[in-house]
Amino acid sequence: MRILLIGSGGREHAIAWKLRQSSRLSELFIAPGNAGTSQCGTNVSLDSSDHAAVARFCESEHIDMVVVGPEVPLVEGLCDSLSAKLPSLKLVGPGAAGAQLEGSKAFSKALMAEFGIPTAAYEAFTNDPGAAKQFLRKLKPPYVLKADGLAAGKGVVITATLAEADAELDEMFGGKFGASSATVVIEEFLDGREFSVFVITDGTDYQLLPVARDYKRVGEGDTGPNTGGMGAISPVDYVDKYMMEKVRERIIEPTLHGLRERKIPYTGIIFLGLISVENEPFVIEYNCRLGDPETEVVLPRMRGDLIDLFDSLFDGTLSQNEIQVDSRAAATVVMASGGYPGEYQKGQVISGLGEHGDSLCFLAGVKEEAGQLVTDGGRVLAMTSYGLTGAEAAEESRRALAAISFENGFYRMDIGK
Repeated sequence: MRILLIGSGGREHAIAWKLRQSSRLSELFIAPGNAGTSQCGTNVSLDSSDHAAVARFCESEHIDMVVVGPEVPLVEGLCDSLSAKLPSLKLVGPGAAGAQLEGSKAFSKALMAEFGIPTAAYEAFTNDPGAAKQFLRKLKPPYVLKADGLAAGKGVVITATLAEADAELDEMFGGKFGASSATVVIEEFLDGREFSVFVITDGTDYQLLPVARDYKRVGEGDTGPNTGGMGAISPVDYVDKYMMEKVRERIIEPTLHGLRERKIPYTGIIFLGLISVENEPFVIEYNCRLGDPETEVVLPRMRGDLIDLFDSLFDGTLSQNEIQVDSRAAATVVMASGGYPGEYQKGQVISGLGEHGDSLCFLAGVKEEAGQLVTDGGRVLAMTSYGLTGAEAAEESRRALAAISFENGFYRMDIGK
């Protein structure tokens, strides 16, 4: 099978690594890819926002399947455009209507309200700081503010005081996240333990990938601003089969039912960002694709052929394709550029790559320049290891990272603890 994978991060390196293991893969292209994905296939200079160019490439290279990694092309309707031009193409990812699950917090909250899916109480406000501030005064601290649209994983702000929430609202409505925060969703704060569930679905049937937990804050002890994710572990010790029964009955199946009721087709991944509050699951957010860095622990624990799994989305066999999971734990620790998630420098030479033993090193913000690998993003790489427990696996990842260095690089020392 000839496959085009869209994306350039650590998630895409992990997907490419897993696809490469399949005997069914004849050719893998990654657009635009990075220094890691080039080890698994051929990087191509394609702009995913140029839908016509992507379609021409698929046609000229006789692509059988397109796998879309990041959220922006999905929200922009890349799959709709490709489907219209190349109806036989197998597209792993929803159209723009389904991608609203992630592309609009207001849309997803309304869906949950309509179909009785447990989530925090909320209100959405569009360019109306006065009404938003009045609603804040009905809530107890801390206060949760979310940009309605995409904000690269940084659009959620939690403040401890009303004054901070008021100031943050002014910034958000003032364009802090561009058009994404023209509408702001304000939520009741839920106190509990978070976890991530990944559903692969053809819109009717579904299967579950391994459960994970990510670490969003930049600093030790979950302090500092939110990032795209500083690490992840799988499995999650406080998520048992009884919790997953609740997740299936109360969240996954009502979500799929709601999409069908709204006549929204969905083929691909639904990421459920969940929180356990007194052992009851609530939805924090939906994503319309695999998470990053959770992918870097989920796929290494998944046994079997990823192409077979993706292909079953299109031939009606998904219900028969139950996913087998490695009994070992996995943990990934992200090494980031100094200053991230704020301003950071690019072009720092990376040394020590290839000296990580049995651990898996998934590259993200890395490119080759003058024969050297240099940093090219905030999150530079994700080191994944196996262990009997998440803590043991994370410790192994930290040992592997100790051999790698670049100027001002850093990683959290408490992942898995």
